[in-house]
Amino acid sequence: MEPFIRSDQYNFIKMQTKILVSGHSTANDVDVLNALRSLSIEKVLNLFSDISDEQKQLLNPIVKIKDKEDAGEFLIQLKPYVIPFRNITEQTIKKLFPKVKKLKVPSLENIDLKETSYLGWKDKGSNKKYIVAERDNKLIGLQGTVKSANKKGICTLCNRHEEVEMFISETRATAQGTFIKRGNYICQDSQTCNQNITELDKLNDFITLLKK
Repeated sequence: MEPFIRSDQYNFIKMQTKILVSGHSTANDVDVLNALRSLSIEKVLNLFSDISDEQKQLLNPIVKIKDKEDAGEFLIQLKPYVIPFRNITEQTIKKLFPKVKKLKVPSLENIDLKETSYLGWKDKGSNKKYIVAERDNKLIGLQGTVKSANKKGICTLCNRHEEVEMFISETRATAQGTFIKRGNYICQDSQTCNQNITELDKLNDFITLLKK
């Protein structure tokens, strides 16, 4: 069976396993637990618009989860079927930012591409942050300046409460010599952000905003 689960969907399933574990540790009512199981599998199956019987068989065991050990074993079984982020090279990344001289590309060896919805890294020397994401099945590059908020806030990309920074992208306006600035608060730590993403709508909205 080919991989069919996106990274954000895997994170959503992981969240449902935590809800089940928490439910079993706090609730004793059989009806409550049965309702929790039914709701979890329904939400998971609804992630996929066209799902095969074989794929359903892989996901159905979520209803048997009672503790962290069960959850861990279930997620290990799913991991081989997670679609990794596109395998890219340092040269590919540099081509996405042709105007950036001496672009510092992060080490790609230590990145789990199956837990990646976008690549994000910061060049502390220039205070710039770079993002590589997919749009319409093509890789795109976003860059902007960042300023730490020195506090926790809601990330525009993952919608979770984390340490955030203001990301501002600047583009040329139609009038000569003028620029348009767009941006919002995003996680300082892109790896944490990726682990928090449970749907791609907000990431796609952010890309659309910056690409106007």
